[in-house]
Amino acid sequence: MLTAIITLGVLAIIFGLLLGFAAVRFKVEGDPIVDQIDKLLPQTQCGQCGFPGCRPYAQAIANNEADINQCPPGGEDTIISLAELLNREVKPLNAEMGEVKPPMLAVIDEEACIGCTLCIQACPVDAILGAAKQMHTVIESECTGCELCVEPCPVDCIRMVEVETDYLQWKWPDPEADGEMRP
Repeated sequence: MLTAIITLGVLAIIFGLLLGFAAVRFKVEGDPIVDQIDKLLPQTQCGQCGFPGCRPYAQAIANNEADINQCPPGGEDTIISLAELLNREVKPLNAEMGEVKPPMLAVIDEEACIGCTLCIQACPVDAILGAAKQMHTVIESECTGCELCVEPCPVDCIRMVEVETDYLQWKWPDPEADGEMRP
């Protein structure tokens, strides 16, 4: 009886080690092309492309279920980058998805806000801070300018303002997006 317990214990340890090794050695992180496509998208999570966010849209592009010209926030630059990455033809932005706009930021008139929380529920990136029956405000660094909070507001206290680009918002172009790695 003791021999059977020891044998099963040793086998359990051996198989556990083998499974642990296999999990580390053969781990699949995800589809690298989906990651590359997702990196090129603007990450506004606005849903204007017909998908609930940038990652599902990237997955659909990779699976040839969606075209590369459905992202108004990304505009022509994103379409060109996607076409180069995927060796596809550059197309104009699909007009049914919307139009290209400059980067926007939601601003809440805090005096007019009634604290209904409808804007908080609509925000896909949790950029609105507040509580029920309390004033709300927008966390500027988190707001993607998707405009999804404007429609549900019953008192129209949210307006979109254009973000002025200065040295704090400007970013260096990603060298990997150009397709060439620099040393």
